[in-house]
Amino acid sequence: MKIIIDGIEVEFQQGETIIQAAKRAGIDIPHFCWHPGLSISGNCRICLVEIEKAPKLMIACSTLAQEGMVVNTKNEKVVKAQNAVMEFLLINHPLDCPICDEAGECKLQDYAFKYSTGISRFDEEKNHKDKRVELGPNVMFDQERCISCSRCIRFCEEVAKEPQLTFVNRGEKVTIQTFPGKSLDNPYSMNVIEICPVGALTSRHFRFKSRVWDMSFTDSICPGCSRGCNTIIGVRNNEILRIEPRENQNVNQWWLCDYGRLETIRNANDKEKRIISPSILNNENVIGKEEQIQTDWDEAIGNTVSILSSYKDEMLFIGSAYSTLEDNYALIKLAKELTGKEEVYYIPRVDESLGDDILRKSDMTPNTEGCKLLGMKELTENILGELKSKKYKSAFWMNNDDSLLENAKEYFRDVESNIQVLSYHGVLSSRANVLLPLSIYSEINGTFVNFEKYIQRLRPAMTTIEQERLLGDFDMSRLDKFGAPNDSWTQGTKFNARPGWKIIKAIAKGLGIEFAFENSEELFSELCKEKLELENFDYDLVGSAGYKLK
Repeated sequence: MKIIIDGIEVEFQQGETIIQAAKRAGIDIPHFCWHPGLSISGNCRICLVEIEKAPKLMIACSTLAQEGMVVNTKNEKVVKAQNAVMEFLLINHPLDCPICDEAGECKLQDYAFKYSTGISRFDEEKNHKDKRVELGPNVMFDQERCISCSRCIRFCEEVAKEPQLTFVNRGEKVTIQTFPGKSLDNPYSMNVIEICPVGALTSRHFRFKSRVWDMSFTDSICPGCSRGCNTIIGVRNNEILRIEPRENQNVNQWWLCDYGRLETIRNANDKEKRIISPSILNNENVIGKEEQIQTDWDEAIGNTVSILSSYKDEMLFIGSAYSTLEDNYALIKLAKELTGKEEVYYIPRVDESLGDDILRKSDMTPNTEGCKLLGMKELTENILGELKSKKYKSAFWMNNDDSLLENAKEYFRDVESNIQVLSYHGVLSSRANVLLPLSIYSEINGTFVNFEKYIQRLRPAMTTIEQERLLGDFDMSRLDKFGAPNDSWTQGTKFNARPGWKIIKAIAKGLGIEFAFENSEELFSELCKEKLELENFDYDLVGSAGYKLK
């Protein structure tokens, strides 16, 4: 079935509206209230189009496409209607653009330029409303900026399944409120910020932090659970300022939970909690009062090599479901070279209270499925018991939080020596004979496999002192490109951390073992061939939407 839009023949499917058919064909029809993931409300009127033989203009968001229909979206009649709608919307809209967080990515700004006359005939004083309304712990509402599109109301009802917002009053006094006694605090509340087409709903965490044109935006994957939601990481001065959802219909559609936005980056820029330098245990101190001292990478790698050479078959290798395929595969290779066996374990993390029937999964790790595909085994009480029985006298511990083990201190109390590759300080990190700083997920190239077996790609959004750069992968902001070394916005903290695979490759080299890969993509191609039976597979084939394994 076909319709004609602005002289272009467009195919459509039964039940599609004009705006849906146009969107699929790459034809832009302006819209405020319509969103592909929400029901139709039809109240902004900016999507008015002319349909031949129809007595008046029709809204494209709710008018079903019909065979042979001829639609005009750019003729004089439609343009006049668009001008009138924009003039009406801007009558009471405040001139907050210089201080509004939405400036630079605001649909109302864009449409005022594209579909408005640029002149207002309104000489009266604008209507004033409350400017800083705390709708919930994460969302701030500016009533004057709201254009009453109802997207936020429909999202809470239809997607979050918690109707917490509603319209109150009529006419120019209409505004949005939470229901009496309720707060906008559902697990997906911050999605209303992105779907708001203006600057009425803003993040209380990002508020006034930066102009968007001074930030870089990098496609990534959320490590908050095994869903692996597609995200965009916003960075300024090498600091993560916000996380937003990236559309992927196979994984997370248009949405992202608040936990994924806030908790996964809580300590990313914290100098106190991040491990900032390689450290070794000072053996010259009195037993029981040993201290870790900071050192350089060469000495720390040398000490690691010495420990691995001493213990070999008595070393317990513990990888991580928080680590990428690349890091875990490199650890498996190292274990095999030393012991002749591919015995590497991972620690599961399941929280039944986190999971729901929208996006969030009870498995709180991003790569459990990847660990299984690599042949890693779940770390059990029996294996940990072998630390106490001295079958394993040493441990290699990578990217695991202390909280993953209930009695972590007990199990590691009698270990003669241990090597830890971590991003953050914890109870166990202070007991490491060698402590090596690990890059976090927003500083590396790599891949996760989600619970539905989609391989998905991580890209570095932040730089470290020693940054791996693959051609074309590193997004830079205006300030990154044109800032001088003495500018304050180029002085952001860069941590002395490395990707796990790179640390392991250096350790292997110290042991006289040469790994063939030189970067993460070469490593990825190797593991795909060896473990996943995918020949000549690389990051380009994973793409931005991921690759579904059979």
